[in-house]
Amino acid sequence: MNLFDFTYCGNYNRQIQNLSRIAPEKWSFGEQEDNGILKGYLEHTFKRLYEEGKVLQEKQYAIFNTGLFNHYYQPIYAYFVPNMVPDRQSWFLDGFYTEYYLLKEGITNLPDKAQYVSSPSDLVFDARLPIVPQYEHIFGEEENAQRLPENVRTSGMKVQLFDGALRQTRRMLEADYKTAIPQYYNHSIQLLIPICLQHPGKPDLALACMKTPDGSKYLGRTCLTLRMAYHNARLIARLDSCWLHP
Repeated sequence: MNLFDFTYCGNYNRQIQNLSRIAPEKWSFGEQEDNGILKGYLEHTFKRLYEEGKVLQEKQYAIFNTGLFNHYYQPIYAYFVPNMVPDRQSWFLDGFYTEYYLLKEGITNLPDKAQYVSSPSDLVFDARLPIVPQYEHIFGEEENAQRLPENVRTSGMKVQLFDGALRQTRRMLEADYKTAIPQYYNHSIQLLIPICLQHPGKPDLALACMKTPDGSKYLGRTCLTLRMAYHNARLIARLDSCWLHP
C-alpha cells in the first residue's frame, strides 16, 4: 500500500515541514531545503508498517508510528481522520503528534514502530571474511556504471582501482566494525561499506554487501550513490558521526 493511496495529505509539504520541526534532523541533501530525505523516509516507513499490519485503523481515526522522536525522545505518530470527500482515499492526514497528545485525547492503543532486523548479528560486519564484488553488475550495467566517477568509469584500470579501494575499506573495517552501516533493501538487511576511489577517506560510493548462505564470504552486490545509500540506511536508524551523511 502506498501512503498516497491510503490518505489524502492536503498540503503535504507543510505537513512535512511541521514534522521536520518536531523531529529535528538534517532532512535535505546539501544546501537544499526540500525535506527530500524525510519524505522518502516517511513513505517507505508506511509501506513497511502496512506490510507488518501495524497501521491502526479504527472507525474515527487511523494511526501509525513514524519511528521518529522529538527532542525529549517521545515517539511521534501520524494521525488520520476520515476523509469527508467522496470517492477519494479513506483517510485525511490530520498531522503528526506525540504520544502525550494522543493519550490526552483518550487514544491508548498505540501501534509499534516498523521492524527491519530479526537478529542483531545482521548489523555487525565480520571483518575476517573476504568480500567478493559483483563486477559484472558494478561495471557492466550502464545504470550502475554511471554511478562511478567518470575518471574511474573510463579507466582501463578500473578493476585495479576498485580492488585498491576495497583493500583500504577492509583496513577501515578492521579498525572500526561500525564503519559498516546497515541498510534495508528488498526485504533484507545489507551492510554498506565506503568505497574511496579518488581520495583516501572520502567515499565516492557505498558497496552493498550481504553474506553468502553458508556465511563464509560477503557478496558485494552493487554500488550505490551516497544519496541512495543514505535513504536506505536512514530507515533503520538515525545516522550521526559517520562517513555516510547528507
